[in-house]
Amino acid sequence: MTIVKLGNNAFAVEVEGDVASPVLLLSNSLSSDSTMWDDQVPHWVRRFRVVRYDHRGHGRSAAPPGPYRMDDLGRDALAVLDHLGIARAHFCGLSMGGMVGMWLLTHAPERIDRAVLANTSAHMGPPDLWNGRMRLAQTGGMEATVEPTVKRWFPPAFHASAPATIDRMREMIRRTSVAGYVGCCEAIRDMDQRESICAIRRPTLVVIGANDPATTPEAGRAIQAAIPGAAIEVLEAAHISNVEQPEAFTRVVERFLEPARA
Repeated sequence: MTIVKLGNNAFAVEVEGDVASPVLLLSNSLSSDSTMWDDQVPHWVRRFRVVRYDHRGHGRSAAPPGPYRMDDLGRDALAVLDHLGIARAHFCGLSMGGMVGMWLLTHAPERIDRAVLANTSAHMGPPDLWNGRMRLAQTGGMEATVEPTVKRWFPPAFHASAPATIDRMREMIRRTSVAGYVGCCEAIRDMDQRESICAIRRPTLVVIGANDPATTPEAGRAIQAAIPGAAIEVLEAAHISNVEQPEAFTRVVERFLEPARA
């Protein structure tokens, strides 16, 4: 992974795969980093030039002073593409990454070919929920957020069957800066893309976790209903479906993106 200067901020960016292949840009969730895609990338690099990056304040990217807005996170993604000289890419984002994807599809549709919006929502209320999460991190550090987060992300059965994976997720959360977490919580708290996504015309797949308590199946179906022609896939998973159901997630994304290779 390379640290690159994009505007006034430093971002961790990694590029893998054949330079002649179609580009696939990956965007991670709140409290995670680009390693959340480790199960998928070895498969996807056979077909795509995979670009992944850490959101501001996450992983190895810098945490500029907040507040952050979804506009900031969307422009960060565009800055990554601009830095690499990529005019157009496929997109796959999960949770906050999916919110960034919706922003890109409405504000820069010419930069996106096909898009996967996974385990996400166009609006995430109420504000007090996000204010409480921010206070928890500000008073207790990211350590205070670790157990509540992995509890939301994965069901008890997965905690029991995959303890090493849960520990890997815990470490990923700990790598998030408090400033970056708080700034991104502000961006999510203040986001409302329910109306704007009705203008999306790019091919879109909405991936839903059937047992997702964070971005519920109802939220995913609302996105699919708002975007003309959007497809939908439901996985037997909670919030971080690409980690809980890596093979199934990899397959549905590949199947959706495959027409673009024809």
